Order: sequence, then structure tokens, then C-alpha cells
Amino acid sequence: MDFTELYRQSASLVAFSPGAHFILTAVQDRVIVRRTDTFQITRTWLVDGSPSPTQAALFSRTNSKQKTQTVPSHTTTPADGWITHISWSCDSEFILAACAKKGVVHLLKLRDEEWSGRIDSGAEGLVKAEWAPDGRTVLCFSDWGLRVSLWSITTGAATYIQFPIHPDKGYAFRSDGRYFVLAERHKSKDTLGVYDATEAYKLVRHFPLPTSSFASFSLSPTGNHIAVWEGPLEYKLHVVTLTGDILTSVAWHPSGVFLALGGWDDKIRILDSLSWSDVAILELSTRLSTNLNIWREPSKWLETTEGRGFLSYDRLQGPQVLSTVRADPTKPNPKSGVAQMDWNLTGSLLLVRFDNVPTAVYLFDFPSSREKFMPKLRTVLIHSQSVLHARWNPVRKGSLALCCGSQSVYIWSDEWHGESGEEEEMAECIGVPAKKFETKDLYWAPDGKGIVLLGKDQFCCAFEVAEDDENA
Repeated sequence: MDFTELYRQSASLVAFSPGAHFILTAVQDRVIVRRTDTFQITRTWLVDGSPSPTQAALFSRTNSKQKTQTVPSHTTTPADGWITHISWSCDSEFILAACAKKGVVHLLKLRDEEWSGRIDSGAEGLVKAEWAPDGRTVLCFSDWGLRVSLWSITTGAATYIQFPIHPDKGYAFRSDGRYFVLAERHKSKDTLGVYDATEAYKLVRHFPLPTSSFASFSLSPTGNHIAVWEGPLEYKLHVVTLTGDILTSVAWHPSGVFLALGGWDDKIRILDSLSWSDVAILELSTRLSTNLNIWREPSKWLETTEGRGFLSYDRLQGPQVLSTVRADPTKPNPKSGVAQMDWNLTGSLLLVRFDNVPTAVYLFDFPSSREKFMPKLRTVLIHSQSVLHARWNPVRKGSLALCCGSQSVYIWSDEWHGESGEEEEMAECIGVPAKKFETKDLYWAPDGKGIVLLGKDQFCCAFEVAEDDENA
């Protein structure tokens, strides 16, 4: 391996041109361009970091050589006047050199020594400056998160967007450069703005984010989806479309090894937290095979039992076909895709509900670390009405409770000991002995021994009867 000589630079400001024909460096207040084949200096500029009190932006044609010669060689520029940011335009035609502490951005042209441009941020300050993908627009982020200014070097005009959240991780351009996506904070709420870069950054969409403390976001390679995540206190990730619709449900495996992402396409992608690649894809299945455990709520069981006592689900044999509900695309926020995903206590089971099959609950079996990793559908619970909520027991790995807005609560468990002594599945419908009560939601007690059932304006609690109490 061959090495070049050592060359000076400051603040690690060294950048190859997009075509790799030149290399750009900054040494305090001087900009230097070298050829990469010979490392001979092609251009050099000495920039003036003194802020202008009257000009917000100035584009002019000056003689760079004359300007350089007027500065005495022995003059030492204070550190706050040194260059803090440098970058190339996409076509290697223009160079940006910013002095953030002075609030000044210098624009230089590689093949025209007489051309130069200057942007003064003024009282709002400057924390960061860079090129937009078109190579003719400069992004300037002001201090204190006041605004981001987008200056066109073609027209000299600027577009201002207020209250960006982060100048380093709260914005992105779509891969084709068409849209500029910016995380903003308005009225103490996280929002996302989408701007059309081809229409002078005209606002296209502006919608609230499902975050309470925005940390960052990542635009998908296709530019259709945005992954947004919270700060370390929440530890949540949301995926939304550019139209503002929440695209997926997200669920971490209890061990943190896997992340389950469920989307509009009725698929659940299991990501490995080491490589962040798909290790398994689970899909909605409306045709249920014979090797599954299929349980169905008995027909009109509430009328038969008069809402008292309990009754076992019907265990179905043979293949079954579930009916689906098609989303109406003409209505706002059509329901489609994954509605809920939750792991049980140990991560051995993943509960999934789909909007297209609102009456069913799917339970996927995940093997232990000692077994071959092949997640598969294990159990399907079918109900007469749409399932509103389903919640795992916080203490026991094989206990699940759910409600459907009726005078009942439904329990599934794989901890039942059969005649052979082995654990078996069981599913029961339990009526709530109260008049005019519909279970809209439910929550387990922290010890997993009781459930709070919530109605429209009432609630009740349900507790399991221990075997010792039955024998007493």
C-alpha cells in the first residue's frame, strides 16, 4: 500500500468531491482543493468570517485572487473565525465553507475564480450548513432551533421553515431529492413536515407524530415510509407513511433479540437486532390447516347461560376458512394490516390481531434458543364479535385475556394439565354477572391474579379462584 505525504487540515474537514477527482480541505480560515491523482493544489481561497450587520445574504462576483493577496500572510485569524463546515455540491461545481460561530456561509465555484457567494445568518445564529441534493440550494440551521433557511444560489431567494427539532438527525431528503422531510415542534408537539423541493420547498403535508419525545427518524430507501423513534425513556419506534398514516405496530422481543414489525401488507417481519435484517416473515392466513389449534366462541352462549358461569370454546377439526373485511379506501384512515402485536412474558408466543380479520386472534409460536428458529402459527381464536383488546398475563407466560365489547371476558391458557399430566390448551368464555355491562377494555393486576374490566362508565374486577379456596 502506498501513502501520500502529510497535509494540514483543521477540525477534520476533508472531503472528496462526488466524482473523486478532487479533495477539499480546510485549514483554519483557508479552503484548499487538490487533485487526487497528483495532490497538487488546484484552487485555494482565504475566507473572511466577519459577519455583516446589514446583509442577510449576498451573492456577487469578486476576484478571489485579489482578495487573497490583500490579506497579510502573518495575520492570524481567531479560532471563532475558523471554518467549521465544508462540502461539495452534487456536481462538484460549487463549494460550501461555513464559519458557524460567526454565522457566515461562503460559497465558491471551482471553475470560476471570480464568482463567490455569501450568506449571513444575522442574529439568529448558525449551527450547521450543507447542500441540498440539487446542488443549488443551501440549508442553514439557525441557533436555538428557531428555523431552517433554504437559500437558492440561482435566484438568491430563501424559504424559511420554523422550529426544526434537530439540525443533525431530524431531516432527510427522499432518494430522488424531490421531497424534504423535516421534524418540527409546534405548540409542544412533535410534527413532521413534507416539502416539495421542486416547488421552492412548498409545504405538501404537515401532520403530528405519535411521539412524546422525538429522538430521530430514518427515511426508507423507497422514500415511502419513515421510521420514527422516541428518546431513551420511551424506547419506542413508529413507522409512518409520507401521508402521516401510522404504518406499523412495533414490538420488541422480551430478550431484545428480535423486533417485530407489522404493516399494512398483513405481514409481520421479525428483525434480528444484531444485523437488522429479516430472519422470518409471518403472514396473515385466512385458510387454516388441520395442524393448528382452532378455537371458536360457541354460538349464542350468553343467551344460553344468561351471562353467568363459563363455557369452553368449541374445538374445531379440519381446515377452516375465515371471512375478511375489506377496507374502504374512499374513507379516511381505512383500517388494514396489523392492529396489535404483543409478546408474552418469555417471548415464546406472539399475539397478533389483523384489521382485516377483526374477530380472530392469532398466536405464533417462537422456539427457544436451543431449538431451530422456525416461528409458526400455533393457535387461532375465533369470536362472534370484533376483538377490542387482548392482553397477556404479566406474570404467567401462558395466560391471555381478551374482550369483545360484550357482557363477557375470554381466557386462553396453555397451562391446563390434561389427563396425561401434560400441559394442554384451553379456552373459555366467562360471563360477567352484571346487567347492562359491556366489557370495553381490561387490564391484569400486577401479580397476574386479577383483571379489571372496564365498561362505558363502570368497571369491575375478576379474580381467579385458587384450588385451596375451592377445597375449603
